[in-house]
Amino acid sequence: MFIVRWILGRIILLLNFIFTPKKRQRPQDEQQKIDVQTQTLTLYQYPACPFCVKVRRAIRRQGLNIKTLDAKKSPHKDELTVQGGKQQVPCLRIEDNGQVQWLYESKEIISYLDQRFA
Repeated sequence: MFIVRWILGRIILLLNFIFTPKKRQRPQDEQQKIDVQTQTLTLYQYPACPFCVKVRRAIRRQGLNIKTLDAKKSPHKDELTVQGGKQQVPCLRIEDNGQVQWLYESKEIISYLDQRFA
């Protein structure tokens, strides 16, 4: 099963590379404002996870610069589990006025980003 998942993961990454969506172009001052807002967002993800790829593609389409962390690596994995409450990816960490919210599920993350940065 591991081998099948590994092969499928590499196929997903290859197709994502080949069919990378175009990044949204904004005026420089507008992009700088959005970049400031996205500094409080962090995406915990696995590189070859299809749902994570879906979220990363949506982020690219919107031209957002959101920090991504590999949740398979120890410090990020522990942070996601302890602070977020469960080991599930993709997970968007939203820090707003000292409050931290953990948003799971790719559809919910994309919906949140669409609403906030539309």
